[in-house]
Amino acid sequence: MKAYVFPGQGSQYPGMGKDLYDSNPDAKSLFESANDILGFRITDIMFSGTEKELKQTKVTQPAIFLHSVVKAKIAGSTFMPDMVAGHSLGEFSSLVATKTLSFEDGLKLVYQRAMAMQKACEMSPSTMAAILGLDDKVVEEICASIDDVVVPANYNCPGQLVISGSIAGVNAACEKLKAAGAKRALVLPVGGAFHSPLMEPARRELEEALLSTLVSDPVCPVYQNVTANAVNDPAAIRQNLIAQLTAPVRWSQSVQAMIADGATEFVEVGPGNVLQGLVKKINREVATAAL
Repeated sequence: MKAYVFPGQGSQYPGMGKDLYDSNPDAKSLFESANDILGFRITDIMFSGTEKELKQTKVTQPAIFLHSVVKAKIAGSTFMPDMVAGHSLGEFSSLVATKTLSFEDGLKLVYQRAMAMQKACEMSPSTMAAILGLDDKVVEEICASIDDVVVPANYNCPGQLVISGSIAGVNAACEKLKAAGAKRALVLPVGGAFHSPLMEPARRELEEALLSTLVSDPVCPVYQNVTANAVNDPAAIRQNLIAQLTAPVRWSQSVQAMIADGATEFVEVGPGNVLQGLVKKINREVATAAL
């Protein structure tokens, strides 16, 4: 069985999508539609902007979403997933690719999500850190022992867990985690504490937008970050999307669940190859490819 997976923030690169725009009329049409929906020419920044310009929150998330969705759409009948999943932001790409959300609704939600997250970051200075070489349970226990806000945020693969929280909380956790034997505890150059309780203002804002958005039956099971198992019910999909902003991304658990349910090949849809690398670290036996 074939699983299609969609990357999240951090996979962007200057020039992304230009080859698709130049070589495929359907892709060009989708990119131009996105410019109209957003009210600014995101394609100009994607195709010829600098790395710094591409890192603006209002650009990064819709840019990665666009690249992924356009790739899936122009694949036509060759895009036939048995199951899908997306890493954080990538969950929205996966839902548009499976016709659970319309292209326009998905793009609007992603843009609103990005702006709401940016606002939440400005309200409460915060950060994230990658913890390498420790068992998940040890990281969870140490995070729980810190007085400040710090929680597991991204279960990327065995031995790689990202924590998220206040600057003081993350720094304190990093010291304890290094003392507990972590190979690395690396504070990340991010704008805030994504997938932590500090994103609650953004979660409320996204909830308002999602409650008025049509969510349809997906064409195949969607393995959502919050539950790490197959979801088909539109109401549950909506609630999981709302919860996702303050809940951890259970990527490792999602991939393991997809394999348990029959996935033998993982195809990454979007910029970069981050997810192919993570899948291989979770299970060496499965095949990986890019769309």
